[in-house]
Amino acid sequence: MAIPILRAVMISHAHSQPLIQYSLSSIDETVKRKKRVVLCSSSSHSSELNPLIRSEVSFSFGTCLIPHPKKVEKGGEDAFFVSNYNGGVIAVADGVSGWAEEDVDPSLFPRELMTNAYNFVKDEEVNNDPQILIKKAHAATFSTGSATVIIAMLEKNGNLKIANVGDCGLRVIRNGQVIFSTTPQEHYFDCPYQLCSARVGQTYLDAMVSNVELIEGDTIVMGSDGLFDNVFDHEIALTVGRYKDVSEAAKALANLASSHATDSNFDSPYSLEARSKGFEAPWWKKIVGMKLTGGKVDDITVIVGQVVTS
Repeated sequence: MAIPILRAVMISHAHSQPLIQYSLSSIDETVKRKKRVVLCSSSSHSSELNPLIRSEVSFSFGTCLIPHPKKVEKGGEDAFFVSNYNGGVIAVADGVSGWAEEDVDPSLFPRELMTNAYNFVKDEEVNNDPQILIKKAHAATFSTGSATVIIAMLEKNGNLKIANVGDCGLRVIRNGQVIFSTTPQEHYFDCPYQLCSARVGQTYLDAMVSNVELIEGDTIVMGSDGLFDNVFDHEIALTVGRYKDVSEAAKALANLASSHATDSNFDSPYSLEARSKGFEAPWWKKIVGMKLTGGKVDDITVIVGQVVTS
């Protein structure tokens, strides 16, 4: 599945309505917030109150989108949002470009899906469960098309809940090492699980659900397959480690993925998987002993979140 262009971005800011944009170039937004709760207890020997400070965790976000180079004017077919609700909510949906062959705009379905997901974030039935959030957002989406999707919801106690359908992904980095990664779901090579407007396809019940306990200083990286098809995990960890600012880290990762995607000599995660599935280089390359290499040109969406306390 290729995920090309026109792309909707929703960024939530504290005490404001979500901002919806359709990108014509790379998008870079940072959302930061910190929270603290003060607990008071009374001494058995005194009526004086002694404040106890307990820190809560939340995300500091940085985002970046680079559209498919041939479709910059249209924007992209990825969509994402970030929200400050609770400890933070992040999500990416990657539109399936094959719908363009049916004269359907592949960006419409993921865009509506993410809009609906944002609107249901505080819903009582969702109750901070990303799998239920996918359920409700999908049920409310009526555009024709399909998309892969990943949603992660951070609780203030540090518990990160993740639900993923398809090949969007998430990495958790601690002390310079990737300590957790989601696993892509696919029917066969380049055909991931996907939510669809038709009855065929997957539902929220097919989502891979994970829980990760985060601590202050952890970094999470979420993205569409345009990131993970072109950048290895060790490169992600090294790149993130070079930046203190999450916005700059997101930009750097997106630029690295874009560079690898157009490098025909780079032995990318995508080309490695292709060879493992039996795909071979063109005959004219095989004659001179060359193997199948190169990245995958695609939309690239990156969200970097650092766990912070106050």
